[in-house]
Amino acid sequence: MKTGKFWTYCAILAFVAAVSIFVYLVVASKALSYLSSDPIHCINCHAMNTQYATWQHSSHATRATCVECHLPRTGFIDKYMAKARDGFNHSVAFTFSTYGQVIQISENAADRVQVNCISCHATVSETLVSNSARYHHFESGEPTVDRRCWDCHREVAHGKVRSLTTTPNNLGIRKLK
Repeated sequence: MKTGKFWTYCAILAFVAAVSIFVYLVVASKALSYLSSDPIHCINCHAMNTQYATWQHSSHATRATCVECHLPRTGFIDKYMAKARDGFNHSVAFTFSTYGQVIQISENAADRVQVNCISCHATVSETLVSNSARYHHFESGEPTVDRRCWDCHREVAHGKVRSLTTTPNNLGIRKLK
């Protein structure tokens, strides 16, 4: 066999191997499911079972999906950029187990959730802001308008329990629909 043909076959074989590994990783990780808005896909990784189970048993389960709360609503590009950034961060954290028992939301994701809370509850939010000086007297002196919604509404939409190992109904994941 000539040297030129040998390297051509090696290159083709390497390309086929790389494509095969890529396809295997996409299938094994259920990567295409993350393009969906169905909350069931948020638990492809077992680390999110607690968040899913607590959401399922909350008042938001019939009103809002994970995507509606956690991703921007400002447009297609913003939504998928946030999904890509979060997906990469999640896959690194879950692959290398760098997350703790209590998964914390990032500052960027918390900002998105806050905007979405205010968007869905706009009339209530406007009333709270306009009445904050009259009805919200906090000893700490912290102004109400600078607080996150979940500073007061801690149990919405994921309940009281924040640990991976102590969530009631965690094994009872059910598909809504």
